Amino acid sequence: MQITIEDQANMKLNLGCGKDIKEGYLNLDIVDYGGNMIHDINTFPYPFEDNTFDEIFASHVLEHLYNFNKSISELYRIAKPDATVIVYGPFFLNTKFFGEPDHRIPFSIRTFDNYEFLGNRKLKFYEKWKLVHRTNYGSQARFEILEKKFITSHFAPLKWMDPILNIEPVLYERFFAGIFSPEEVFFRLRVVKEMK
Repeated sequence: MQITIEDQANMKLNLGCGKDIKEGYLNLDIVDYGGNMIHDINTFPYPFEDNTFDEIFASHVLEHLYNFNKSISELYRIAKPDATVIVYGPFFLNTKFFGEPDHRIPFSIRTFDNYEFLGNRKLKFYEKWKLVHRTNYGSQARFEILEKKFITSHFAPLKWMDPILNIEPVLYERFFAGIFSPEEVFFRLRVVKEMK
């Protein structure tokens, strides 16, 4: 099933939807959960034209895939310029990650650093270092990181810690995450591409 841009305005993709079938989204998964399109997202290309989606929602799916770079590059291809990409993933030091045998790709607060569009903003010291050491295999995928944060827990008594962990999340991850591990990382990204 090939979806074209002309089919709908404001197209939204719920990638790896599982049983979370969202209204107003094209829901996609490898298994038929009823109401979703079926496709193995480890198989490329995805059945969509370039610049199809205004929003891509990926909650706890990217860590299951075989190749992060290929998957991110493909999401970039099918996203429109300025599209929003929302990603949730289990933090790699938490049992939500290493307790699930099907998890392959560890998620960190710096997971999208290799694909970050920096623009003209002033870089922090670790961003300057990372810029020289990018490992994105020459991918054209670029995203402005609008928001990245730890989610401490969905257990209400622990949620008060979110603002503390997110004062400087890179430093928290480096020095303290082994002592008190957040459950998840969250990213809100803007797709940066020039239309030819």
